[in-house]
Amino acid sequence: MPTPNRTLRNALVIWLYAAALMHLLAGLKLTWAGHSGLLDGYLNTIEQAFWGANVVPATARTQQVWWLALFGATLQSYALYMLALVHIGNRLKSAMPWGWIIAGILLWAPQDMLISAQAQVWSHLWFDSIALLVLLPPLFWLYRHDRRTSLTDNASSDSNHG
Repeated sequence: MPTPNRTLRNALVIWLYAAALMHLLAGLKLTWAGHSGLLDGYLNTIEQAFWGANVVPATARTQQVWWLALFGATLQSYALYMLALVHIGNRLKSAMPWGWIIAGILLWAPQDMLISAQAQVWSHLWFDSIALLVLLPPLFWLYRHDRRTSLTDNASSDSNHG
């Protein structure tokens, strides 16, 4: 019978796999759905923040779609790296991959939030805050759990060789 910590660990790993896959799907959508109308509401919000309601240049939408496509491709790459780190962390039961994901999130989030606040795009602040709330607690738990497990395994291994 699995221990509660093992069951929780498995659930958190599955959650992180799902989060990485969602990043991949979001990246694909941003890259390829810009002209489809699926992102019109979001693009209108950005236009309002930068141009106001009635003075949007004709080329603004084209430029935004282009930037979103570039960002989407970058997000796809990030998602792949996240999937790899989650897989490595899960297989090796090592704290290091969780630490690297935490470091990446802590590098990204404050900058993204500051840039969004400066542009007064408040939806990004909400989105970033939710991302922090759903990603960091599981990652910190996995980091602490796998670090503690690794330290315990190393101590018992050292005593067997002494």
